[in-house]
Formats: sequence, C-alpha cells, structure tokens
Amino acid sequence: MKLSDYPRPSVTVDIVIFTIKDNNLKVLLVKRGVEPFKNKWAFPGGFVKIHENLEQAAKRELEEETGVKEVYLEQLYTFGDVSRDPRGRVITVTYFALINSEKAKEKLNASTDVIEAEWFEISNLPPLAFDHSEILKYAIKRLKWKFEYTTIAFSFLPKRFTLTQLQKIYEIIFEKNFDKRNFRKKILSLELLEPTEEKEKEVSYRPPQLYSLKSKIKIGKIIDII
Repeated sequence: MKLSDYPRPSVTVDIVIFTIKDNNLKVLLVKRGVEPFKNKWAFPGGFVKIHENLEQAAKRELEEETGVKEVYLEQLYTFGDVSRDPRGRVITVTYFALINSEKAKEKLNASTDVIEAEWFEISNLPPLAFDHSEILKYAIKRLKWKFEYTTIAFSFLPKRFTLTQLQKIYEIIFEKNFDKRNFRKKILSLELLEPTEEKEKEVSYRPPQLYSLKSKIKIGKIIDII
C-alpha cells in the first residue's frame, strides 16, 4: 500500500495551562477570532506546520496566542473523534503545563487568530469550543493523579514556601480540607523538603518557617497525605 492511498487527517495541538490564583484553580483560555466557534472560548492551540514537531508547534501557538513562553509542556493525550472539528478530520495532541502565581501575573498578549486571553476559574467557565470540555475533564483527572505520585504540587509554589501554602494547594486541587497536624506530619515524613534559614516576612503573627524542595528525592505515593 502507498501512503497516497490514505486520506491525510490534519493535526493540531491544544495546550491546557493551570495556575492557582486567589486560592482558586484556574485555566488559561483564548477567545477565538475566526470560525469555527468565532467568539467562543477555547484552549490555546492550532495546526502543526509540516516542518515542526509537536512540542515546537505547541510552544509556538501558546506564545502567539497568549504571550506565555518558557514553560515546561508535558504531553497529555490525543483526541481523535471523527466529528470533533466541523472543518473536517482533525486529530489534536494535547499538552498541559502548570505555572505558579508569579508567572501567571505576567501580562497576557493575544494575537494571530484570537481576540483575547484570560484566566478562568475552573468552577466558573464559559462554554468551550470543539471538544475542549472533554479535554479539560481529562486534564483535571490527570492533574490529580500526578498530585498522588509526584511532586507536581510544587510547580504552583515559589522556590521557598510555608507548609500552610503547600497544604492549601492540596486542598484546592482535591476540594477538601486536611487536618493541619496530620498533613504536616505526613509531608515531613516523606523527606521531600528541607528547611531554609528564612522565615515568612511581613506577617502580623509569628513568622512561619520557609521550606524548599530537595534537589534529590525519592518519589513515593504522596496520596497517603489525604
């Protein structure tokens, strides 16, 4: 069989970026300026050019449509329902990334075929274009899985942080409150952290200890915290 014997589907990339701002899990969306779904919100993304690989396409589209750059992208999943795009047979390879609140403060810069870019709370999203609601649902599930087995939670934090800040991240992601004493006992027993010589500044109460993530750690099942 020849390659020319098979119709060629188009390939796109879509990028799901999470942050935590104002004690809420948020996701970055763009308002489309072109059809299909003109004026509807969607994930940053677009078609893969013939000369670039998937990750290059994802980084290019993300920067072009939002101004966000220099983030670590991880491949999430491939979505290929035959009717997912009204323009024809389009397969999308999705990526996701986490950025801390400081980077999320950087000014967004919408360009190319989008009208604007904005952070939205997961609990208060507009209707999404294409199958992006399905993509988001899977991305949130994957995010929770990674919280269970990796140190991905620290992507949301500054390099030096308090145990209270770390606990709050887990509470936001899993939508539940943890006992303060049990959480601290468990997280310290995992030997992931090392205390710094600094304490939190500009607080009206006794300044808490600041910690950092160790450079070399053994990853275990962190879900036992919950």
